[in-house]
Amino acid sequence: MSLESIKYQRGNLEVLDQLLLPFQKQYIKVEGVEDGWKVINKMQVRGAPAIAILGCLSLAIELLKDNSSDKKVMRQEIEGKLNYLVSARPTAVNIKLAADELINLANTLSADESINPDEFKERFITSIEGMLSKDIEDNKAIGRNGCEAILKNLEGDGHVRVLTHCNTGSLATAEYGTALGVIRSLHAAKRLEHVFCTETRPYNQGARLTAFELVHEKIPATLIVDSMVAALMHVRKIGAVVVGADRVAANGDTANKIGTYQIAIVAKYHNVPFYVAAPFTSIDINVPSGEHIKIEERPDKEMTHIGDRRIAAPGINCWNPSFDITPAFLITGIITEKGVFLPHMLKTLFPI
Repeated sequence: MSLESIKYQRGNLEVLDQLLLPFQKQYIKVEGVEDGWKVINKMQVRGAPAIAILGCLSLAIELLKDNSSDKKVMRQEIEGKLNYLVSARPTAVNIKLAADELINLANTLSADESINPDEFKERFITSIEGMLSKDIEDNKAIGRNGCEAILKNLEGDGHVRVLTHCNTGSLATAEYGTALGVIRSLHAAKRLEHVFCTETRPYNQGARLTAFELVHEKIPATLIVDSMVAALMHVRKIGAVVVGADRVAANGDTANKIGTYQIAIVAKYHNVPFYVAAPFTSIDINVPSGEHIKIEERPDKEMTHIGDRRIAAPGINCWNPSFDITPAFLITGIITEKGVFLPHMLKTLFPI
């Protein structure tokens, strides 16, 4: 059974505190938008799809408590609060796209004189709640499509060894996962020989979270440190790399967890297919290339400390970008719920 990063029933929202994993499984109650912003910014919840879902559900929780009878006031509040939630983690595009869609919905409902304030609220909240089930359906489709794409490169009924970076499973989505969903699908098809996951410094999402999920699912796996990737590809036959994405530009350049770019370079050198698994909501057709993606920088303490213990020399300067950009030419295919596409094909998938 997959782990639940987000628990929701109307009027009640809880998120699994991923900072405490793998040693403690504790849920945090989210009472509204301010709580939602904090758990996203502090990375108690992370992963682009999960950030979008949690942020929007925190608004739904707040709206359920709102007794306003003025649709225009509600519309203004909705827009302000959604834009505030987007500011918690600026690189991940999913929450920005979800916010834009919900603002458009609020504008439409507000302008429709046949819809009263109660109907406005109900239809708006129901739209947010639908994000949970859609994310799970999309992830399972990504898993199937990625599994098929990887197996096409294998001879006969062979088994594949896969490398993944950061965490892209149930803890980063509503359930199942994107890149880890592809790995789950390979495992379910009995075609996965082994998966290698990186520790993913400096926040160790691979060591803390991906390893936790792989053990939980009883998937054969080995943890490696980030600097072992080249050596791994040299001495072990890796069939594919599968990673997630926080934002994909129109030309196929991809923003993902820091360290992804160097893995893509090493994969290219060793002729290992490099796939990006992401829902369509991670594709930002309005951003022409990766150089236009804003890269979030995190606090120095994530590098200098483990917990409360300092491990770096006092006084040293730090540079701690949370993401890097993998150029499209290093990417074999982008796995989505609608199929697997070459990076240059993305522009053709959206109406002009």
